[in-house]
Amino acid sequence: MKILIINTSDIRGGAAIAAFRLMQGLNANGHQAKMMVREKLSDNDNVIRVGSNQANRWNFLAERGRIFAYNRFSRKNLFDVSTADSGIAVTTHPAFQETDVIHLHWINQGMLSLNEIGRILASGKKVIWTMHDMWPFTGICHHAAGCSSYESGCGQCPYLSAPAYNDLSHHLFEQKRKSYAGGKITFVACSHWLRELAAKSPLTAGHPILSIPNPINTTQYRPMDRREAREKLGLPQEAKILLFAAAKASDPRKGTDYLAEASHILAEKRKDILILIAGSHGKEMQQQLSLPATCRGYVTPDDMPALYNAADLFVTPSLQENLPNTIMEAMACGTPCVGFHTGGIPEMISHQQNGYVARYRDAADLAQGIIWALQTSVWTQLSEKARTKALHLYEQSVVVQQYIKVYHA
Repeated sequence: MKILIINTSDIRGGAAIAAFRLMQGLNANGHQAKMMVREKLSDNDNVIRVGSNQANRWNFLAERGRIFAYNRFSRKNLFDVSTADSGIAVTTHPAFQETDVIHLHWINQGMLSLNEIGRILASGKKVIWTMHDMWPFTGICHHAAGCSSYESGCGQCPYLSAPAYNDLSHHLFEQKRKSYAGGKITFVACSHWLRELAAKSPLTAGHPILSIPNPINTTQYRPMDRREAREKLGLPQEAKILLFAAAKASDPRKGTDYLAEASHILAEKRKDILILIAGSHGKEMQQQLSLPATCRGYVTPDDMPALYNAADLFVTPSLQENLPNTIMEAMACGTPCVGFHTGGIPEMISHQQNGYVARYRDAADLAQGIIWALQTSVWTQLSEKARTKALHLYEQSVVVQQYIKVYHA
C-alpha cells in the first residue's frame, strides 16, 4: 500500500513533526509512505517538495492579505485564522496519482486550497485527515477559544473586526461544507478532547471521526543518565531544573505570563530552581521570571532528548493545546510533566500519577504542582509511570498499527 502524507512543512511545528514521525514509522514497518510539503527542511528522500518559491510565497501572502484587509488592516488575530483561498495543485502530481491513500495533516498557509481539497475527494482515493487543531471543522479559526458558533455554521466570529451573521467565517464554513460533500473523509483527532469537539460540527456529519495519538520514537526519546546530560549541556548538577519548550517561547498562548507568575511564588519557597528555556525569543520570557534561567534558543529534535533528561520536570502552562509533542517527548524520557487542565493535556498527564494537572489559568496551583512533583518521595514513581504510559500509548509502532487499520477499513 502506498500512502501520501500531505503537510505544509516536514519538520517545522508540532503537526509537521508528528506527520514526519508517522511517515518514518510506516516505512520502518514495511509500508511505502511519502510526504508532500511546500517547505522542506529535512534531507529525507521520502519528502517531496512541491510548488515554486515564488508561488508558495504568493499563496501565503495572498491569504494573509485577505485576512489583514478584512480585519480593517489590523494585525490582530492575523495568524489565528486561515481561509485556504489558494494553494498548490497536488492532484496532478505523479506522487498523488500513484498513491492509494491520501493522508492530510496541517495544510494551511498556502499548502492546499479548499478547491484542491474538493478535487482530492473527487479523485476517489481514500482520504484520511488528522486534525492537529480545530480548523478542519470550523469556518476559519484554528482554536475556537470557547466560541461554539462552529456547531451551527459559524458567523459572528470573535476573531473578526466586524463580526456578522454572514461574515467571512460563515462564508468559509459553507465553502468547506461544499468541498467535503464531494467524498468521504475519515477524520482523526489526536486527542479525545478534539474528537468530541469535531463531532459537534456539521462539517464532520456523515464522516467517520476517530481518535489516534501522535507517534514518538521511544528509542530516540528515552531515559538517560541525568548527570551526563547536565555535564554535556553545562548545567549545574545540584539544581532543580524546570524545562519549558516552545517554538516561540514568548508566545502568550503558551502561558508564559502564568509561568512568570508561578516563578514569583516559587522564588519565595525554593532557592535551588533553574528554568531551562528551549525555543526562539527565550530572552523575552527570561526577563519576566523571578528565578534564574538559561536560554538555549532553537533546539533540534535530535538534541531535545538531552534537555528532557537534564530536567527534573517539564512545565507546560499552555492555554491552547491539542496533544502536545513536548509532553509526549518528556514522558518518553521519564521526565514528569506539570501543565494546565486544557485540551488534551489531562489525557496525557495523569494527575498525581505521572505528573500534575493544575487548575486552568491558576498560577498558584501550577507552582504548587511543581513543588509537589519535585519531592524526592514521589518523583521516581512519577518518572516510571510517565515512561510506561508513553510506551503503551504513543510508541511509534503502536500508533502506526492503528493507522494501518484505518487505511484498510
